[in-house]
Amino acid sequence: MFHKYKQYLATKRYGVRTITTVVLACLCAGLLLASSLPWTSMSMAQGLDQPAGRAAGAPAVPSSFAELAERLGPTVVNIQVTKVAPVGNFPGTPDPDRPSGEFFRHFFQDRLPQRAPHRMQGSGSGVIISPDGYILTNNHVVDGAQEVTVTMADKQAYQARVIGRDDKTDLAVLKIVAKGALPVAPLGSSSDLKVGEWVVAIGNPFGLGHTVTAGIVSAKGRVIGAGPYDDFIQTDAPINPGNSGGPLFNMRGEMVGINTAIVASGQGIGFAIPVDLVKPLIPQLKTTGTVTRGYLGVSIQAVTPELVKALKLAERQGALVSDVVSGGPAAQAGIRRGDVIVGFNDAPIHDAHDLPALVAKTPVGEGVTVTLRRDGKSQHVPVTIGKLPAERAASAEPSPAAPGQWGLQLQEITPQMAQQRGVAEASGVMVVGVQPGSPAERAGLQRGDVIREVNRQAVQSVQEVRDALAKVDNQDAVVLLVQRDQGSVFVALAR
Repeated sequence: MFHKYKQYLATKRYGVRTITTVVLACLCAGLLLASSLPWTSMSMAQGLDQPAGRAAGAPAVPSSFAELAERLGPTVVNIQVTKVAPVGNFPGTPDPDRPSGEFFRHFFQDRLPQRAPHRMQGSGSGVIISPDGYILTNNHVVDGAQEVTVTMADKQAYQARVIGRDDKTDLAVLKIVAKGALPVAPLGSSSDLKVGEWVVAIGNPFGLGHTVTAGIVSAKGRVIGAGPYDDFIQTDAPINPGNSGGPLFNMRGEMVGINTAIVASGQGIGFAIPVDLVKPLIPQLKTTGTVTRGYLGVSIQAVTPELVKALKLAERQGALVSDVVSGGPAAQAGIRRGDVIVGFNDAPIHDAHDLPALVAKTPVGEGVTVTLRRDGKSQHVPVTIGKLPAERAASAEPSPAAPGQWGLQLQEITPQMAQQRGVAEASGVMVVGVQPGSPAERAGLQRGDVIREVNRQAVQSVQEVRDALAKVDNQDAVVLLVQRDQGSVFVALAR
């Protein structure tokens, strides 16, 4: 009996040993297999935490914009303006003197007329750029404004003065007298901005007060036909009417642009003026109220594939000179119609869009070297940059010598305006505003009319119209020859 019990224990011990040996063997085999694979505890953790398809080191989607919104919100202001709309120019009416079509440049939030038939209230946005009360916004926000009120994030309201305006870049600087130092938005670098980078827009869409939206930079260097210095940042950060003039920030809290345009029929497509274009203009707008730009004195156009073939050019590059202003810097230097400008100092000119900005920012009186191609040969032409002539902008007051006498706002026609309006030639003076109840309104003059003659004398400038009207006796009527649409009509203008 005892012998059988010993045999039983021996059998059990053998079974335990066998099982233990098998388990240990399997464990060792598993460790050896694992050691042969390129896995680490770190890479396994990354595999769990990192979304599939995202490259190592790529920036993650921000988990929150709250800190940026809290820090930068006080630098953004709401701008309320009161302006008088010209006859027929109610909210939503296209402006014939502005780029139209797909791009609705002025997404300024106009409200319904109040009090008088053509008195309008509107709202936009702005950003504080100095602690002593200077504010940057869009020119179209304050264009024609009679009163400007700035409301801070803490609801403090101040009356503002328009210090400087620049229609070509759609920028304006306001000034308020605030109680103490103000928070300032730091200026970043738009040239360092990358496509795909996250940006934040803060503004007052539809007059709703501080609103924060976010998106990415969709593209850079966009040309939308807004002017000679088009170089917009395209973003999908939602912006709407009322955001106009508000800042665009990068994720470091630096201002990289001023929101200024949207696509009328699109969604998620907005445009901002690059801050690198803004920075050199701010001192001029603050001190003189205007911007002085360099002037070459040429009209240019893009080099198309057809022109490359017709002109027997070596390649499609540069800006083709279509006209040279008589007596201008280019004419004095010997630049001719048909030359192709391919370089400006050390900067290459890849297409016609590159040249205007380079010339504009060159100091007046500075000597530069223009590289051009003529008859298949390259030439280096020294040119002394001149001063761009005074802006051909609509007068803030009626154009005749006696303010308010006729109720006309006039502007000389540029080639660009002639093309946009379908005018056969860039001559005459365009009516850009008609004051309510004025002689001009009673005579039936309309915004967009082109005045060709005053009392049977041809006119080519606003000054010539002023001089002709100043000669008219108070009892006499003035006969204007006006081009309207594709025809002409005589208009009798009387007080």
